[in-house]
Amino acid sequence: MSDTAKWSDLAPRVISGVAMALIGAVDIWIGGIIFEITVIGLCGIMIWEAARMFGAEQTAAIRISLLGAAAVTIATVVPFLLVVPILLAASLVGAGQVSRQKTLFTPFAAWILVAGFSVWVLRDEAGLIWISWVVLIVIVSDIAGYFAGRMLGGPKFWPRISPKKTWSGTVAGWIGAAAVGLCFAGPTRAGIALVPLSMLVAFAGQMGDILESLVKRRLGVKDSSNLIPGHGGVLDRLDALLGASMLVMILWLARALPGVA
Repeated sequence: MSDTAKWSDLAPRVISGVAMALIGAVDIWIGGIIFEITVIGLCGIMIWEAARMFGAEQTAAIRISLLGAAAVTIATVVPFLLVVPILLAASLVGAGQVSRQKTLFTPFAAWILVAGFSVWVLRDEAGLIWISWVVLIVIVSDIAGYFAGRMLGGPKFWPRISPKKTWSGTVAGWIGAAAVGLCFAGPTRAGIALVPLSMLVAFAGQMGDILESLVKRRLGVKDSSNLIPGHGGVLDRLDALLGASMLVMILWLARALPGVA
């Protein structure tokens, strides 16, 4: 691959990435109802993308999207024990309106909704510091992985599922996550234990990316949509955040995060 081809997607990725980072940073800082609306809206968009990937017609995809967004809205106000059943029910109903791989759509949609809900939980319950830590792990590990993978290349991480990912990029992502953990060790009062945990969270994010890649390969699609120049769809951009946030939400609820009483 020539150097020009290797970096051909860099400009649109940077422009789109900077715009999303600025909007996301302001949204996370404000929090409250604004952030809640954003999470609900993004969940709706990602479910629409998933429905389209699974062969739903546009009208049906919009219905499934609205159902998913409504389920997340309800989940933010009901007792926590009801959250998963409500989000799973929305996924099951949505599966009845797609034309391909209905049995795969249900767990995939449920993962999107539960993981999306976990992003809201972290901002609303854990607070600004912890959600910022998670988001920065995802961003830094993605950037480190992108540049290390393009510059160093080497053996593929999982060629059958994600042919572009390399071990060099994967390890660089873990190193970047460790640096983020070191920076947040003081503000979170978690200490040095946050460094290996940050690497684990980065791995969970990478598995979120791998999960979406697996589904796309199963369905024979390249991107979840073309909504974001240089990035594909919203789900393509947020899959790692979904994976990372879901793990951290579980740790938060279990009071297993270091420094959390």
